[in-house]
Amino acid sequence: MKKRSIFLMAATATLYFNNAYAQETPQDSVKTSSIDQIVITGNSGPKKKIESSTAISTFTAKEIQKQNPISAAALLQRVPGFAVETSGGEVGNNLFARGIPSAGAYEFVQVQEDGLPVFEDGALQFANADNFFRVDNSVSRLEALRGGSGSIYATNSPGGLINFITKEGSNDFKGTAKLETSTYGLMRTDVNVGGALVQDKLFFNVGGFYRTDNGIRKTGFRANNGGQIRMNLKYVFDKGYAKVYYKKLDDRNTFFLPIPLTQNGNDLKEFPGFDANYGTYSYRTISQLNIPQAGGGFFSRNLEDGIHPKVDVLGAEFKYDLGNNFSVLNKTRYTNINMNYTGIFPAGGPATAGQFAKDNGITGNNYQYSLVSSGAIVNPAFVQELGFWAIDKQMNNFVNDLQLNYKFDKGNVTAGFYKSNWKSHQNWNWSNILATASDKPELLNLVDTSLTPNSTGYSKTYNGVTDMSFLLRDSQVQGSLNDLYANLDYNITDNLSINAGLRYSRDFYKGYSVNTTTANLNNSGLTTDGMHSFNTTTADDNMSVLGNKYNYWSYDIDKLSYTLATNYKINKENAVYARFSHGFRSPNEEAYYNYFTTPNPDQPLKPVLTNQVELGYKYYSRTFDIAVIPFYSTLKNLSFTDVFSNGTSENTFANTKNYGVELEGYARLFNNMLELTFNGTIQNPKYSGLEEGSLLEGNVVRRMPKVYFNISPAVNITKQWRTYVSYNYYGKRFQDQLNVQTLPSFSEFGAGTSYQLGKIRFAVDGTNIFNTIGITEGDPRAGSPTGDGTIMARPIMGAAVRASITLDF
Repeated sequence: MKKRSIFLMAATATLYFNNAYAQETPQDSVKTSSIDQIVITGNSGPKKKIESSTAISTFTAKEIQKQNPISAAALLQRVPGFAVETSGGEVGNNLFARGIPSAGAYEFVQVQEDGLPVFEDGALQFANADNFFRVDNSVSRLEALRGGSGSIYATNSPGGLINFITKEGSNDFKGTAKLETSTYGLMRTDVNVGGALVQDKLFFNVGGFYRTDNGIRKTGFRANNGGQIRMNLKYVFDKGYAKVYYKKLDDRNTFFLPIPLTQNGNDLKEFPGFDANYGTYSYRTISQLNIPQAGGGFFSRNLEDGIHPKVDVLGAEFKYDLGNNFSVLNKTRYTNINMNYTGIFPAGGPATAGQFAKDNGITGNNYQYSLVSSGAIVNPAFVQELGFWAIDKQMNNFVNDLQLNYKFDKGNVTAGFYKSNWKSHQNWNWSNILATASDKPELLNLVDTSLTPNSTGYSKTYNGVTDMSFLLRDSQVQGSLNDLYANLDYNITDNLSINAGLRYSRDFYKGYSVNTTTANLNNSGLTTDGMHSFNTTTADDNMSVLGNKYNYWSYDIDKLSYTLATNYKINKENAVYARFSHGFRSPNEEAYYNYFTTPNPDQPLKPVLTNQVELGYKYYSRTFDIAVIPFYSTLKNLSFTDVFSNGTSENTFANTKNYGVELEGYARLFNNMLELTFNGTIQNPKYSGLEEGSLLEGNVVRRMPKVYFNISPAVNITKQWRTYVSYNYYGKRFQDQLNVQTLPSFSEFGAGTSYQLGKIRFAVDGTNIFNTIGITEGDPRAGSPTGDGTIMARPIMGAAVRASITLDF
């Protein structure tokens, strides 16, 4: 792989310094001029980007194609203000907006398709919003808004809105087809076609993809396998339009968790026997789980299923001109999701063979390890206990957004009613297994040689399982949202405008959890191997059993969000704006579970409250764009709800404040030969306003870099031939609130080239071409970290190269 990476770098450098200059705008230009771009996200209607008093980044389908992101999270790395962790794989990644900390997922932003949520809450446990969405050629553009009016146009979105807008048909039949392969066994096909069934009246668009690959990290099985199809039909009439659409997603993705590394300050090295760039505990030799249950029957799971959502979406959109400058827009959608989630979650870090045996009650050297696969006795230097976590979720969401708009000479007023009913029912079954601490782990058995095979507690495992179904959870949460909102855009002069919006949320949440008891299999009549009873092993001593006691709970939200902004257009290329916004985020799923299952909660359950102030300067021209947006934000009642490896979770609260500046720019220079795109964030997020004597006061917010940016120069060697280099920098962070565990800064380089031959585009894209070891998170499930030495962390993927052929027709 290192040779391939060096070859790609050399080829890119050769192209970059080629002295052939383009004399006209290249066909494969990376950026569409922002001066005439229209945006709709976070606005009451279509508005020129320069006239919108919001911090918003836009990416057209062509721009997305040039970046060729490996995941939705990789694309969102190009948005300033969004700190994105991409190390989880194609899905299950985390996004933090403007320094707002969370347990992960998309907790303070809402991910939308065509203005409605992918799912109402994008941060349910093990249900990150990107689990249910894929970027393919049916995406027309992306609009990513930070802060601002996010809380007016969506729920739980004070950090912003991420709106993927899908393609629609037009009078001209056209489409695109793409075939892609890679150094990691990728085979992917994307197709999108659209056109008119009746000219000027009835239009259609159909698109989707199918993909299979082995994963950049070596799992020994198909790490990603599945696809998506999306279709819509739109009828246009004199006073409006009606549209219906359907989406089907059925995809399997391996989720990558922390691996062991050796840290000395800012220096990171591989742990012996573990490839930091390509290794993973999620490997085929430990992929099967089949264990008896205390209540009867067996529980079986296959790691190869990974994160496997089956998503069906049916929606409709209707717009009608009522006359007298009034119009009505209604959007409705039903989403049904059935997801099986299976992942390997390390339970702490590697331990020496002797220490692990001692921790499990074996004295001295009276321990013996053997391979489950063959029974061969082995003497591993290090062993690793791993959580084999299985979660099933059944989710549905029905949402309707009704808007009434009135236009007048100086602006417009929009009023709306948003109704959303959603439900998520989940079942957990977690076990722990024992394996070698290597990137191709083998399951281990451990016995106490001071005892006989018939003795009670002789074995500490059952076919490699140390804790059989030690955690079962059956719980449900439902939301019923009833939100009224209004927005005013008023033009004081041709260049000066104001925007004001508010949203009143009367939301109801309820749910239940089922209590559990413990049991074992000692008197079940079952045997461990056909000869010995379960008295001989400790693996079943703390099994979980679901009871018949239900804890029912309910929680109401009665909150007002509001925003006020002004925008001054200096001239057609320059504008400045200022905005204040107040919003909130309702408690997350684990916060509900913790609070209502704790007999005497030490703190009341409250929504997270946010206040934000932002100023902005925008300059857009045909050859140069820049946006500079200073911001300041405060949060109250922020809860931390990480679930630890033993099944418990923390339930601490904090306040934070953050100030910073977002930068975004683009330039086309030297007669279109050189293009340069840039985005970056400088911020200072800290815990503040806590009780006197708090250990967190003044600490840097966990997992938040103070500086991160991306810069990507591209050279258009000819009108058809283009090459680029990308550089991502992710600054130093702290894994924990106490700022004990440092996550060093890292840089990641990518590079690629493309050639346009008529309607066919050939491209090669490389990621992490220098094989950087860069960690995005430590192990939030391990509790308090210890600093240097052997750490558990989640590194970015190793070097990989993809090649594609795209046909436009």
